[in-house]
Amino acid sequence: MAGDVADALGLDRVLWMPAARSPFKQADDHTSAELRWKMVQAAAALDPRFQARDDEIRRGGTSYTVETLRRLRKELGPDRTIYLILGADQLADFHRWRDPETILDLARLAVMDREGRAASAVAPDLPGMEDAVSVPVTRVDVSSTRVRARLAAGEPVAGLVPDAVLEVVERAGLYRPGPGPREKHA
Repeated sequence: MAGDVADALGLDRVLWMPAARSPFKQADDHTSAELRWKMVQAAAALDPRFQARDDEIRRGGTSYTVETLRRLRKELGPDRTIYLILGADQLADFHRWRDPETILDLARLAVMDREGRAASAVAPDLPGMEDAVSVPVTRVDVSSTRVRARLAAGEPVAGLVPDAVLEVVERAGLYRPGPGPREKHA
């Protein structure tokens, strides 16, 4: 899907930046930052336009998109267009994000249209939202929840995630029944 967005918008680079800690998830509700970083690196290696960055993990604490965009804006300068890529499902909750108006000042939203709905159909009523662009992407009926459930049940997930990412998951013993991830050995 990230490749579809890069193609549609003519992007030369797509940054993949996992959060240190999401403000919307419980601390015990997700995989460690170290293992998520390894999975992002594996996924980003699939396309030369993709670049994995660990800015948020190195910074630590709760990650807020507005802070990340402020740092990127300083790094890239005022003349570069920054697109924030998100799914239509995320856009529906965009008004709950920290300082959404500033996010819209710093970046243009590129909304992955996975269900045939334009960004304008689900967009919150915020100034700047009219500049959001809907990007049709190849429909992929895979959710992380489904992948984790299949792994926990001992069912195969080949074809649901890239092989390189699956290798990280299997080496770490993620989402499998038992004592938990073997992060020290991953």
